[in-house]
Amino acid sequence: MNPEIVGTIAAILTTVAYIPQLIKVLRHKHTKSISLGMYSILTLGIAAWFVYGWMVGSPSMMWANGLTFLMAAIILITKLKHG
Repeated sequence: MNPEIVGTIAAILTTVAYIPQLIKVLRHKHTKSISLGMYSILTLGIAAWFVYGWMVGSPSMMWANGLTFLMAAIILITKLKHG
């Protein structure tokens, strides 16, 4: 099996996993139970994975981490605004 296919499947699953949390945060603006430290580090890590994907030329890694970074950043910004 082509590794890029496996990467694409993994990318879809892990990226889609953020959607329910993002929807909940945007609807309720309640982020008290979300750890600021964890989400800050996670968001930076996702950005690093995007850069790595770009460096190795992996389209699935780039689009998945680009979308995941966007969702994580929105959650993080909401956490910073609403505590």
